[in-house]
Amino acid sequence: MADVNAPEIPAMPQVSDRVRDLVAQMTLDEKLAQIVSFWPDQGGNVVAPMQGEMATDAQGQSLAEITANGLGQYTRVYGTRPVDPIKRAEWLWAEQRRLKKETRLGIPALVHEECLTGLAAWQAATFPTPLAWGMTWNPELVYEMGKIIGESMHALGIHLGLAPVMDVIRDHRWGRVDECISEDPYLVGTVGTAYVKGLQDAGVHATLKHFLGYGGSRGGRNHAPVYSGQRELMDIYLPPFEMAILDGHVKSVMNAYNEIDGIPVGSSKELLTDLLRLKVGFEGTVVADYFAVAFLEVMHAIAANRADAAALALTAGIDVELPGMDAYPLLAEKVRAGEFDERYIDRAVLRHLSQKEALGLLDPEAYEDEPPTSIDLDSPAHRDIARRIAEESVMLLSNDGGLPLTGPGKAAPKTIAVIGPNADRAEALQGCYSFANHVLAHFPEFELGIEFPTIREALVNEFATLGGEQPEFLTAWGCDNEGTDTSGFAEAVDVATKADVAIVCVGDQAGLFGRGTVGEGNDAESLDLPGVQEQLIETLVATGTPVVVVLVTGRTYAIDFIDNPLSERAAAVIATAFPGECGAEAIAGILTGRVNPSGRLPVSAPRSAGSMPFSYLHPLLGGPSDVTTADSTPLRPFGFGLSYTTFEYSDLTLPAEVEAGGEFTASVTVTNTGDRDGTDVVQMYFHDVIGSITRPVVKLLAFSRVDLKPGESKKVTFRIPTQRFAFSDRSMRKIVEPGDMEVWVASHSAASTVSADVAGETGGGITAEKKQEIRKVPGASTPRQIITVTGDVYYITNADARLVDVSIS
Repeated sequence: MADVNAPEIPAMPQVSDRVRDLVAQMTLDEKLAQIVSFWPDQGGNVVAPMQGEMATDAQGQSLAEITANGLGQYTRVYGTRPVDPIKRAEWLWAEQRRLKKETRLGIPALVHEECLTGLAAWQAATFPTPLAWGMTWNPELVYEMGKIIGESMHALGIHLGLAPVMDVIRDHRWGRVDECISEDPYLVGTVGTAYVKGLQDAGVHATLKHFLGYGGSRGGRNHAPVYSGQRELMDIYLPPFEMAILDGHVKSVMNAYNEIDGIPVGSSKELLTDLLRLKVGFEGTVVADYFAVAFLEVMHAIAANRADAAALALTAGIDVELPGMDAYPLLAEKVRAGEFDERYIDRAVLRHLSQKEALGLLDPEAYEDEPPTSIDLDSPAHRDIARRIAEESVMLLSNDGGLPLTGPGKAAPKTIAVIGPNADRAEALQGCYSFANHVLAHFPEFELGIEFPTIREALVNEFATLGGEQPEFLTAWGCDNEGTDTSGFAEAVDVATKADVAIVCVGDQAGLFGRGTVGEGNDAESLDLPGVQEQLIETLVATGTPVVVVLVTGRTYAIDFIDNPLSERAAAVIATAFPGECGAEAIAGILTGRVNPSGRLPVSAPRSAGSMPFSYLHPLLGGPSDVTTADSTPLRPFGFGLSYTTFEYSDLTLPAEVEAGGEFTASVTVTNTGDRDGTDVVQMYFHDVIGSITRPVVKLLAFSRVDLKPGESKKVTFRIPTQRFAFSDRSMRKIVEPGDMEVWVASHSAASTVSADVAGETGGGITAEKKQEIRKVPGASTPRQIITVTGDVYYITNADARLVDVSIS
């Protein structure tokens, strides 16, 4: 009889003979060297949590001494301080050749860098932040961005990118919202997987962050505990990772810092091995979020010392310690003392060397070529993609005739005031993980290194390009992004009073750990606009000059001023999330009307901080009802966004039934009923009428961007696998359940919120007043139709399709 108390024997991964033979030759110290990293510039500026407290790597040793047994990875050799990319490449090539020549087994190091808004390095292009990717609803364009970022990285000898973030947004108070894509798992999965494919098609491995549940931290506080039920984990947080693993074939995953129900993820074999590998089927390398191994000791207090923390992490399934070698080398003593099974080390080394093999690092010709002698990390091609993403991310949230500023039948303003803390600063257009806000803020003596117009500059250039009589531009600061200083209000009022229109640019300043209003470590207690910015807007509206508000933020705020009475509100409000180096040009194009806005909310715009956490994916009693006085109705619903033209939907066609496990085709006609070219985001939603567990009142089923000329109609056809209806049943098995599904097409998630089967004027807990409020939000939709899922319960497997195919005719 087997001994049930016997220690578990770790299963070894399937690897090539070359990798297996290489590991067989290794000493224990050489193995451990392959599952750690070295950060040459770790002791400098702080770009990671508790970096200063953890800066113990070098301790006066030379690089040759540190890497005597080899090295697994190099940490951010381009992205920790401003370095000339060509000179740094020369250093890197020389260092890799030294590792090949001077270490016994001659294995080069894998090099990783941050790349969430482009390669985070000096002189490299800065793209829009991921929340802006979600606002585009355009996975194909995000693929282009990922590919060109990957090409830059590959040319510099970088192998691994620490992106994308696949966390699902649940609480807007969390500082890392700008790094995330959406509150909808399918939108996160499709857009994030597109980035993965782009990066990896360029020869750079992508890393999914942060597995698992990181976006659900209690109170929106960074690193805070997550108290999530298994169904929320499996049906909300897991699907984006599944899509990127099964459809994107991603090569690397990073653990989350948080604990779930008392178990830190970095120590959870149940999540990092049983779920990620055995259930989902991930075969790549799991890397530690920076210092996550040490945090098991110093933050979570579940390990008595660093060596015990290392044993917990490696056993759970973290293969490579990042960003340094703070814990894993201490396992040597535990192995020699018989306190730790060396086979766990072997498992991690086999995985990491397989990754190196796939990247060509084990080939004899690795680094025998010459480093680049010139490189353009911000080429016209980079800027073109950055501009298109920025343009497609800008959302028109309200418009009482204030926009566009000019166009057919509308003369350009003679005097334009450009006011606010984000009006004339390039840093205000960049996310937390941009090089400027992540690193360069510590090096004020350095220029940005790339062309980066501000909103004021872009508006001046925009009107100059349009030609004709040029407006006079007036500028005022108004106030900072944070603080209580209103001393700039008087100048702002004076400038606005002299103008025909005031463009008021407000929002966030991204930064880290207390530096800024949003970003890693910059969580919020309130969802009011930071500082006195809303007071500035109200003061300027009171002048009587038409005010157009431009929101550039890293989270969606409770901008309740958007629905003030007409005489007390802005003439128009546009919004985007840190739109990058061409973001000001995109905003200027939207303001003048050269570009028709097509961005859509990838999150629900919150009514207040008191409504958090919130998702549009709530069951009936998770929304507003007559059994509570608390109102969680968003100010603008998921999927919302206006245009300078209008769209209508007709001829929704779908079959009466489909077998569980099969697929069906649904089509709809969309027509541009206005007088401008425009792009609509066609959104198909569904509602499970009667489920064996409570189901969301509305859920995204499919989507597609459609370009239309005035009066033009196009037919959009979706081929939809019934797996899009799936959920975890009472036994936590992922199933497609037979039954009736309501399906409709709408311009946003609330365009047809009240279901046809809700009986009575106040039935289902939705009051007549609430229905009226829902209907106030502009939107179009088709009537709902029923499709019946037939047959037996269908159990989901990893081979099942998860993506919807789209065709437009």
